[in-house]
Amino acid sequence: MTIAQLCLLAACLLPIGCAAIAKSRGFGKRRRDGGFDNSRPRDWLARQEGWQARANAAQANSWEALPVFIAGLFVAGQHQAAQATVDALALGFVAARLAYIGLYLADRAWLRSLLWTAGMATCVALFFVG
Repeated sequence: MTIAQLCLLAACLLPIGCAAIAKSRGFGKRRRDGGFDNSRPRDWLARQEGWQARANAAQANSWEALPVFIAGLFVAGQHQAAQATVDALALGFVAARLAYIGLYLADRAWLRSLLWTAGMATCVALFFVG
């Protein structure tokens, strides 16, 4: 398995991790006490505030960024790009996404946007390597 493939797996798991963070405060509590409602998870998440709401937004954005990353890896593979270059860009994407999520949780909007741009730049670069 290449580093890029491991990064793809990591990128696929990032939104799930964000969802777990968003729901974590509600785990172990009864619904009537504000606990997570698995019968209506989207409604429950929509009522959250603060870092939980930001974690849920990071989850949505992680799902939105994923297809661009997958497409970039696919095109780089079609162009038979050097694996070391693809691996480096994939690592850059995952690093940018991890930092992005951390900054989202910390409510650092400007820096978060900068990291979003860096992550997208790695995806666009994947289209042009090879």
